[in-house]
Amino acid sequence: MPAIAKKPDPSPRKWRTEEIEALFALPFNDLIYRAQEVHRAHFDANAVQRSTLLSIKTGGCSEDCGYCSQSARHDTEVERESLLSLEEVVAAATAAREQGASRFCMGAAWRGPKQKDLEQVSAMVRAVKDLGMETCVTLGMLQQGQAEQLKAAGLDYYNHNLDTAPEFYAQVITSHCQEDRFDTLAKVRDAGINVCCGGIVGMGESRRVRAALVAELANMDPPPESVPINHLVAIPGTPLENAAALDPFEFVRTIACARIAMPRSMVRLSAGREQMSDELQALCFLAGANSIFYGDKLLTADNPEAGHDEKLFARLGLKAM
Repeated sequence: MPAIAKKPDPSPRKWRTEEIEALFALPFNDLIYRAQEVHRAHFDANAVQRSTLLSIKTGGCSEDCGYCSQSARHDTEVERESLLSLEEVVAAATAAREQGASRFCMGAAWRGPKQKDLEQVSAMVRAVKDLGMETCVTLGMLQQGQAEQLKAAGLDYYNHNLDTAPEFYAQVITSHCQEDRFDTLAKVRDAGINVCCGGIVGMGESRRVRAALVAELANMDPPPESVPINHLVAIPGTPLENAAALDPFEFVRTIACARIAMPRSMVRLSAGREQMSDELQALCFLAGANSIFYGDKLLTADNPEAGHDEKLFARLGLKAM
């Protein structure tokens, strides 16, 4: 019997900011119900993918991102460190795999990697792949040909967040523009690497800005395979250290809107989990989050301990993806 040709996925719809705002404005129960319907149509509702993020080069970044503890322009307690050795990275990845992580992400505080740095990172990617894990890196802005080098090393995902909507971007970052980020994302796509791209909420932005960010992400062609939704961790010494706290239900609404607008993407509950109660995290999973960062550190910020996450998964009946 001849094989039945699989129909290609329909082109993702284009979202207007006003449409995402209308989702945000739904009664909370109605929004969660709709997000659950979308989530269950594309994923196992009780499976969560777990990633571990390691800072392979900490501090001393030349950029002025207002949320970041690693900027050389901010007076934080983060010390500048050199690139970790291959042996240190392999040891950390091995430990992450033993704790249940399926993807290992490596972050470096650079505006962008120099060629000698990229060669070392490529060796790290190959070594982590040899452990049977998916690989992801976030290295800043890429130059011509660098994405292809990472692809040749076996890289699965490249993370480069939009951070916020275009109209709010200059209030957070002035050392580069959002178009620079799209330029790197285009290089990543052209090299055949999966895109990990999301944003940060709780930086003092309006609901409309949050809606515009979700629309901007959803309208990428194609949308990112992985969408990290970060809650600002207000770090002393950064320009955003005194940002007003975001209503927790507004954060859950952001997760739900991302799930509805990007039904086939992994929506990751990322930075800020250390400050979240178990109940708030459970609402985020209910809203469609199906990926987390797993481990005790998230670059320089604390993250819930792996043992605590195991207990939370057991209480909620969740399983690793």
